[in-house]
Amino acid sequence: MKSCIHKNINSYPVCDTPLVAILLCTFNGARFLAEQLNSLECQTHQRWFVVASDDGSTDQTLEILQKFQAQWPAGKLMIRSGPQKGFCQNFLSLACDPEIEADYYAFCDQDDVWSPEKLFIALGNIAFNQQQNIPYLYCGRTNYVTENLNPCGSSPLFVFPPSFRNALVQSIAGGNTMVFNLASKRLIENAGLLDVPSHDWWLYILVTGSGGDVYYDKVGYISYRQHKGALVGGNNSFFARAKRLIRVMQGHFRNWNKKNIAALVRKSELLSGSNSEVFSWFSKIGTSNMMDRLRILGVCGLYRQTRFGTISLYIATVLNKL
Repeated sequence: MKSCIHKNINSYPVCDTPLVAILLCTFNGARFLAEQLNSLECQTHQRWFVVASDDGSTDQTLEILQKFQAQWPAGKLMIRSGPQKGFCQNFLSLACDPEIEADYYAFCDQDDVWSPEKLFIALGNIAFNQQQNIPYLYCGRTNYVTENLNPCGSSPLFVFPPSFRNALVQSIAGGNTMVFNLASKRLIENAGLLDVPSHDWWLYILVTGSGGDVYYDKVGYISYRQHKGALVGGNNSFFARAKRLIRVMQGHFRNWNKKNIAALVRKSELLSGSNSEVFSWFSKIGTSNMMDRLRILGVCGLYRQTRFGTISLYIATVLNKL
């Protein structure tokens, strides 16, 4: 266990000390897991518990979890077996579980390090801005670090507002930055365990599509390790952008969109009126000719957050890779 010094942070008001469920997914994460758990222990907001879903680790991951479980107070860390169907389904198995009850929820990766004020800032933002019974999602930038936690950059700074028109073609933030309210939890429970590309992109789609609110924090409170074992790496370098464009050309983005579209078709009742109309048009884009695809892109008002992303969006549309 780690000794922590808590700072006084004056930002948004957090009332009545809300309870946070930290949804942690693990798979062969022994190398960095203890540092992540230590960073959770050092949160200035202390009323939280962790539900760790392990997806069949063959290293020392379970032993590390059990060690912290024994050291922490009873009920602070619960360990369960994951579905072993990949990281997305593992996270969704937690997010869709109605028996995990709290005021707020936070996705947690196994190899990051959280800044001590991460939960405090997120909860204050939600409490200050959320409307009753309306889904609210807090997310933001990440700070890239090396394996040894040396700074090596930041995720892109997005400036356009989060929206369903953006969510259909882009995931705005990593799940490791996301904290969401009970209305968002009920929304994802209602959607259920669906075959989608990524839990964080799916939550962004659901919250915006239902008429909920999303806040994108331009300040990062996550140290996001860049290492060979990471399932999803940083996306702010020329190499990363080129790699994404290649994936678009290879049809990966089109396949991801097909999954999202199929999932939304099954749960179309969750979309608000105007977003339902936007989705109706968007769902036809893959079966339309080139000129109609470009028209649909304009009619829907779809956009990505960067110039490079917008260029790749139009290329994908012309080549029917969207």
